Amino acid sequence: MRNWKFNHIDFSTYPFYAGTDLGVFWSPEKTTVKIWSPTATQIELRLYKDGVSGEYFYKTNLQPAGNGVWGTSLKGDYEGKFYILRINDGDWLEEVPDIYARCVGLNGRRGMIYNPQKTNPDNWNNDKGPELQRFTDAIIYETHVRDFSIAEKSGIKNRGKYLGFTEEDTKTKTGISTGLAHLKELGITHVHLLPVSDFFTVTEDQPNERYNWGYDPEHFNALEGSYATNPFDGTVRILEFKKLVKALHDNGIGVVLDVVYNHTYYAKESVFNQTVPGYFYRQKPDGSFANASGCGNEIASERSMVRKYITDSLKYWASEYHIDGFRFDLMGIYDTETMSIICHELNQIKPGILLYGEGWAADQSPMPENLRAVKHNISQLPGIAAFNDDFRDALKGGHGDKKSKGFVSGLELREEAVKFGVIAATGHPQIVYDYVESSKHAWAAEPSQCVNYVSCHDNYTLFDKLKMSVPKATDAELRKMVKLAGALILTSQGIPFLHAGVEFCRTKNGDGNSYKSPDSVNQLDWNRKEKYADVFEYFKKLIQLRKNHPAFRMRATSDISRNLNFCTPYQLGVVSYCIQGDEAGDSWKNIILIFNGKNQEAVIALPEGNFKIVAKGTEINEAGIGELVSDEVTAEAISMMILMEEL
Repeated sequence: MRNWKFNHIDFSTYPFYAGTDLGVFWSPEKTTVKIWSPTATQIELRLYKDGVSGEYFYKTNLQPAGNGVWGTSLKGDYEGKFYILRINDGDWLEEVPDIYARCVGLNGRRGMIYNPQKTNPDNWNNDKGPELQRFTDAIIYETHVRDFSIAEKSGIKNRGKYLGFTEEDTKTKTGISTGLAHLKELGITHVHLLPVSDFFTVTEDQPNERYNWGYDPEHFNALEGSYATNPFDGTVRILEFKKLVKALHDNGIGVVLDVVYNHTYYAKESVFNQTVPGYFYRQKPDGSFANASGCGNEIASERSMVRKYITDSLKYWASEYHIDGFRFDLMGIYDTETMSIICHELNQIKPGILLYGEGWAADQSPMPENLRAVKHNISQLPGIAAFNDDFRDALKGGHGDKKSKGFVSGLELREEAVKFGVIAATGHPQIVYDYVESSKHAWAAEPSQCVNYVSCHDNYTLFDKLKMSVPKATDAELRKMVKLAGALILTSQGIPFLHAGVEFCRTKNGDGNSYKSPDSVNQLDWNRKEKYADVFEYFKKLIQLRKNHPAFRMRATSDISRNLNFCTPYQLGVVSYCIQGDEAGDSWKNIILIFNGKNQEAVIALPEGNFKIVAKGTEINEAGIGELVSDEVTAEAISMMILMEEL
């Protein structure tokens, strides 16, 4: 019986291969196969006409080629054929596609030999995503391919599919825009897609039987087939996903992929362990698999060929699919050196590519925290951002306790943590960091390293969390809380991030971990856009306000420290500050923002001057609301107020 403990092995002695030709590559004259498997004594390649069943029609052995690489060349045209590998390292391992498999058949059982040129939509060579002047210009919208269009009343034909993103001018029966039209109407700059690489737990030809977010990876370079119109032919999913990317790009929207290299769904049975047992995973001192992911294993990103694999994979997605950014699931598992190399390599392909992730792990890792890409080490990684969970919890309460409150739900003494979010977790002379419970010092070197959010796919939706933590709140009060949270996210420094549907009070009916819950829980209910039209309009105006005014998205920490001043007397339950707009390149000379989290009005003393009100209560109007004001103003309960002085 195979020993799956590896404390007797020094993996650093395994050879490194620097080539860019690992995997299976087709041409009309031949198909080349190269596999890195330094412990193999024999590798067998089998070819099939079918991606699911049937006997192999051809078998050959790969030959050693140095540095742990094995290869062969198949003369002739094998386009459309399927393959698997069998590796013997003293015993036969299970048959799997290669770890670099870029095209797979149903459920990833067999790799597919294909012509990449045939997977390109019309005018693909001219496809290009939006280019940001600064990271803080991005407004990110996180969604799941299936959730986005699966609702029967979405008006989308290709419901739950990649192609659902390509349909123009879709509407509900009452004329409310959905899908791509909704994204354009809302005004976001980037769509962040939950994992689209091939994952394990959904049967691709029966996608209605089981649901999953996709954080259970199987093949990292191949696409998930359940979102394709034909999951049997691997080229269909590639073409349709490229059409998704192109449709978003054609409408000025970038595409960010959620990537999950930190673990695999299987450990022993994974393609990694069936190719080079043990090498791709960190081990505990007893040689068993470490588990910082909380999913049974964690990837050893610091090992040279693991680092190469992850970097190669990301470069492939960026170049082949024109991806504009990556979000790293449990980025705190990766070592900082690997993340730095990833950033450098990807910027050679797409300068200014968006890179951000969760600055934490789910459990203990054998790699010391000071060497990993956790939030408090993010300042060492220019060009990479982390999620600001300090701001998230300050606004709505701790995610682990459904009854806990935050600033927008009326909890006082959270003002300093809210201010910490306003300045994007950077250093600012007016922040008393000892009062920020979860972070006692600035962790972002620049605002571009901070992703501000109040909700995401994980945990309760914002609306559900607020409803549970303030059970006596009326629907009108809940709407105001959602608007206030959105106002804080979209006017603060850093990179704003929105969970799909927050703009119309998305609910999952209190499901706090819906990773495998049915469509009835996870789908975007487009009818709520009509029911909560006032919330949607408010978010839409907030996004336009942010785009119109660079004062809300300053480039550098020094700009924030110099131009943003907490200028009004402190009040419990209120956060207010001033921005020198003209110094920040804005058309407004001075800007005052007031956020009242209390369920009662607040009177705020103003600095000297005459100010125009541009946001009050639930209204935003850059042309002005009412008469000029001076001396003091009254901010409505649970609301944002913005005043400005023109140049």
